[in-house]
Amino acid sequence: MIIVELGDPKDPQATALLTQSHRLMESLFPPEDNAFLNIDELCAPDIHFFVARRGQVIRGTGAVAARENYGELKSMFVDPQARGQGIADAILRALEDHARSLKLPELKLETGNALHAAHRLYARHGFETCGPFGDYTQNATSIFMTKTLADITTISHKPE
Repeated sequence: MIIVELGDPKDPQATALLTQSHRLMESLFPPEDNAFLNIDELCAPDIHFFVARRGQVIRGTGAVAARENYGELKSMFVDPQARGQGIADAILRALEDHARSLKLPELKLETGNALHAAHRLYARHGFETCGPFGDYTQNATSIFMTKTLADITTISHKPE
C-alpha cells in the first residue's frame, strides 16, 4: 500500500531521493535552466512537502509551493526502482487535493523537455502546456504546464 503524507525534506530518506533528483537534473539540463528547490528551500513555510511510503521506506517526493493565485508543483521524484507502481500518480493526487484544501484555483509546473515520463504523467492528470509563469522565462529546455482545479464540493453528478 502506498501512503502519501506530509513529510520533512530533511528526513534522510527524503534527502537521499531529492539529492538523486537534483543530480539527474544537473546531468540533463544547463545550470541556468534548473529550477529545483534545495533542501532548505523546501522547508519554507509556503512549501507543503509530501512523501510517498511503502511501509517505512520513502519511495517518492513532491511539493506544492503556495503562490498568490496558484500552487506550483515542485520536487516530484520517484525512486527509479519503484517506478511503474502508481507512486507518482498517488503523489500527484495528494498534491492536487492539498492545493484544493488551500483554496488554490490552479496548479502550475515547470519541467524539463527531456522528462518524457513526467510529461505523460501530467497530461494523464489533465495538465496542459502553457507559457512561463511567475519568475520563469522561456528557455530551450523548459516546458510549462497548468491545470485548473475544480472545487470538488461544487461538482454535481447526474444520477444514472
